[in-house]
Amino acid sequence: MLGALGALASVPAAAQAPAQFLTTGRIVRQGPGLDQLVAPGAQLEIIASGFSHIEGPVWVADSSILLFSDTPTRTIYRWTADNKQSKFLEYSGYTGRMPYSKEPGSNGMALDGSGNLLICEHGDRRLAVLPLAEKSGKRTLADNYNGARFNSPNDVVATANGTFYFTDPPFGLPQQGKDPSREAPVGALYRRAPDGKVTRESTELARPNGLAFSPDGRTLYVSNADSLRPVILAYEVKGDGRLGKSRPFFDMSKVAGRRPKEVPDGLKTDAAGNVYASGFGGILILSPQGQHLGTLDPGVTAANCAWGNDGHTLYITAGTFMCHVKMLAQGKVGN
Repeated sequence: MLGALGALASVPAAAQAPAQFLTTGRIVRQGPGLDQLVAPGAQLEIIASGFSHIEGPVWVADSSILLFSDTPTRTIYRWTADNKQSKFLEYSGYTGRMPYSKEPGSNGMALDGSGNLLICEHGDRRLAVLPLAEKSGKRTLADNYNGARFNSPNDVVATANGTFYFTDPPFGLPQQGKDPSREAPVGALYRRAPDGKVTRESTELARPNGLAFSPDGRTLYVSNADSLRPVILAYEVKGDGRLGKSRPFFDMSKVAGRRPKEVPDGLKTDAAGNVYASGFGGILILSPQGQHLGTLDPGVTAANCAWGNDGHTLYITAGTFMCHVKMLAQGKVGN
């Protein structure tokens, strides 16, 4: 198995054919529970590289493509199941004059119930939607709360009835939390109802980031990308879609082996309710009770992950490269 730096130096930016991938990192098994989720011989494979900093992966099943954001370069890329890589959308996330910030482009993405692409746009400070089944451009779903512009929407999840939840930390602002253009004084978790109304659901996390639902939709997990409080909270989802009280789910400060700049980031869940949390040491796999079962470590900071293909492949954005791993666990594709 190659180390991450060796693999990066060996993999060309262009897609390889046939699909024979170099491996990277390691899989750390904390307990026997991981054996039901990750096969003993599984490896992390690099499928694409040469980016600046990639985020927000989402699998589009009807097209068999993986979309992901290169936030610094304002580009959404596509990777196809036959191992071809190309630009999907340029100038994503920020349509103003450059320079703006270190992360001006799009970040988290998801599909809504109609198969439209939801895009969190840092520079334009909005949640946007791009129809994939028709030739029309992006439009704004939400860009303010009570007249105050968002900071930089970061991640989004959708429900079947057209409700969207998204986080709004200050990461995309030129001076982040101290930026003079900041209008929303807090990091917050928002909800956009099907009628377009936006409500602020929580402000208890200073840097809310990743989002994921439990399989039954009754719990919303939210990560806090804050080195001073690196936690994941679990929120009750009420029948009307509003969020109830939160409870502590996992404290990442208790995990050893943190690399520089690692904080809790993107989240996903599988069909059994296990949580896949980007953070200290890679993608931490946590049981529904918050037990640390193991870690998928790509060798560099992991920002996010997404289920793809038939739901048994987990794609991981890791700094400048994309990797995947075949799983025994199955997850929901597209969110």
